[in-house]
Amino acid sequence: MQTAQTALWVVALLVFMAVAFDFMNGFHDAANSIATVVSTGVLKPGHAVVFAAGFNLLALFIFHLSVAATVGKGIVQPGIVDTHVVFGALMGAIAWNIVTWIYGIPSSSSHALIGGIVGAVIAKSGPSALVAGGIAKTVAFIFISPLLGFLLGSLMMVAVSWICLRTTPSKVDRWFRRLQLVSAGAYSLGHGGNDAQKTIGIIWMLLIATGYTAAGDAAPPTWTIVTCYAAIAAGTMFGGWRIVKTMGQKITKLKPVGGFCAETGGAITLFLATMLGIPVSTTHTITGAIVGVGSTRRASAVRWGVAGTIVWAWIFTIPAAALVAAVAYWISLLLF
Repeated sequence: MQTAQTALWVVALLVFMAVAFDFMNGFHDAANSIATVVSTGVLKPGHAVVFAAGFNLLALFIFHLSVAATVGKGIVQPGIVDTHVVFGALMGAIAWNIVTWIYGIPSSSSHALIGGIVGAVIAKSGPSALVAGGIAKTVAFIFISPLLGFLLGSLMMVAVSWICLRTTPSKVDRWFRRLQLVSAGAYSLGHGGNDAQKTIGIIWMLLIATGYTAAGDAAPPTWTIVTCYAAIAAGTMFGGWRIVKTMGQKITKLKPVGGFCAETGGAITLFLATMLGIPVSTTHTITGAIVGVGSTRRASAVRWGVAGTIVWAWIFTIPAAALVAAVAYWISLLLF
């Protein structure tokens, strides 16, 4: 009886940690959803976070749980995950998120979580315990999602420039101030749809490993879905203001038309990845789209030094989170 009580206590603690990570994900990545709409002056910061959080939550009713299935069942071989692996994964992801938030670096909460899972699993059973296909497509989209965001953002900017060639700048600005509400809402919808599912996936992984959910179930318990979407929306409500400044102004100066093109290009990328069940970085996606929009004016319009710092953060995210996760896994063996 004591063993069952202890196991339940440990599971409850890990679910709490996962939800805390989800909240932090929304807090950390709020900048991705609102930086452009705030920096262009279309919405005030307080209004923007409420707006974005609402669309984060709305994603609950829009997207299939394909990303959750990838994280919960498609990254680690069956029978490997236990409470120590989940603890290590969450600690690695949370630690990296805190460090990058302190320094205002827009890194990827998603890849921090994937890195945490990889590090904890390798610490337990070695690389053979990982599912190569799931890891490969996640790593591939580290490069594909920002490139696709860049391509779509720049193409949209060029197309809009041609369409509005004979329109006065003041009229263009007035139109796109309204249209940017649509694009910002779409991006926030994609953000909630992809990112909340990653935490749903790790809780699902935990519940399967501890026997609270059957491995053959087609979907995780409803309470995990509702809780994770609510947590990421709440995190977005609080916002990550250090990162908003970097995303909204330091990479390139944006006007409403540029914000619309960046958000729309990013939203299309997120919708595609979520439908394919691929956990991607909303940070990578919107950064690529912003750089794409800025580069259509001239190469010097992009502060490449800032963009380069962000890219280095992307490169280090998975190995750094994996290292912390491996250490946390070994520590957890001593704790419970």
